[in-house]
Amino acid sequence: MKQVIRAIGAGMLALGILGTSGAARADDKVTLGVAIPTADHGFTGGIVWWANKAKEDLEKAHPDLKVIVKTAANAPEQANQLQDLVTVNKINALVIFPYESATLTQPVEQVKRKGIYVTVVDRGLTNTSAQDAYVAGDNTAFGKIPAEYLAKALDGRGNVVALRGIPTTLDNERWTAFTGVLKNYPDIKILDAKYANWNRDDAFKVMQDYLTRFKHIDAVWAADDDMAVGVLKAIDQAKRNDIKIVFGGAGSKGMVKNVMDGAPMIKADVSYSPKFIYDAIKLTAEARLKGDKLPPTTIIPSVLITKENAQQFYFPDSPF
Repeated sequence: MKQVIRAIGAGMLALGILGTSGAARADDKVTLGVAIPTADHGFTGGIVWWANKAKEDLEKAHPDLKVIVKTAANAPEQANQLQDLVTVNKINALVIFPYESATLTQPVEQVKRKGIYVTVVDRGLTNTSAQDAYVAGDNTAFGKIPAEYLAKALDGRGNVVALRGIPTTLDNERWTAFTGVLKNYPDIKILDAKYANWNRDDAFKVMQDYLTRFKHIDAVWAADDDMAVGVLKAIDQAKRNDIKIVFGGAGSKGMVKNVMDGAPMIKADVSYSPKFIYDAIKLTAEARLKGDKLPPTTIIPSVLITKENAQQFYFPDSPF
C-alpha cells in the first residue's frame, strides 16, 4: 500500500524520507536532472522560479550535487530533453513535472529502465511503475473545496460553467472531485466544461463562448488563477451581471489580494503552491546523496483561502 505523507513545508516533508536503494550509494556524486514546462503562465512561472531557486540553494549546500534544469514548451521537446539529460548530462536522478501525462509516460519509463531514480511531480504518469516517487499538491481537495464552496454560496441551486486545464491525471482528479460533490446537489447544473490549458487567453475565448451560448450563469469554476483572469476579462467585456462568483485556484498573489480586498466575484480561492517543485528537488537530491529513497507518494494539502485567512497566503514578492 502506498504511503501518503501529508506535509506543508520542506522541513516537515524531509521527515518522510525513508528506506534505502541500491541505485545510489551515500558516497556517490549526484547529477540530478529537472525537467519542467516553460513559464507560459503564472503557475509555471512559479515552477521555473522555484526550480532554479532549488538549484541555487542545494548546489551551495552540497558540493557533490549538480542540478541541471531544463524547460520545455511542449511534450515532444520535453521527451527530447530527457534523452539529452541521460546521454549528454549523464544524470543519475530525475525530477520531472511532465508537460502531459500520457505522452511523457514512455519517455520516463525509458529513463527509469537505465537505473535512474525518478521523482514525478504534480502531473502524474499513466503508468506509475515508471516512477520511484510522486510528489504533488492535493488535487482531490483542489476540486472538492471549490465545489463545496459554490454549493454553499449558491444555496444548492444555480447554473455553473467550468474550465479545465490540460488533459492530465491531475486534471482528471480535480474534475472527478468537483463533479463528485455537485452530484449531491441536483439543482446545480454544470452547463459545460472545456479545456482552457491553464492559460488566460484560452480561458478568455472559452468564457466568451459560454457567455454567447448561455444567457444565465451563476458561477464559474475556472480551476486556475490565470484562467480566472481571462474569465473575468470576458465577463467585463460582455457586461454581464448575472455571474456571482468566479473561483480560480492555486493561490496566486493577485487572486489572494482580490480575496483580501473583497473583489465582487473573487470571494475565495484554494491553495496549490508551485513551491512543491522546490520540495521535490530538495527531497530527491538529499535522499540520493544519502543513498535513500522517498516514500512512494507525498501529498501537500490544499486549503480554502477566504478573507479571514488570506493574509497567510499572500506573498507579494513571489513570482506567482
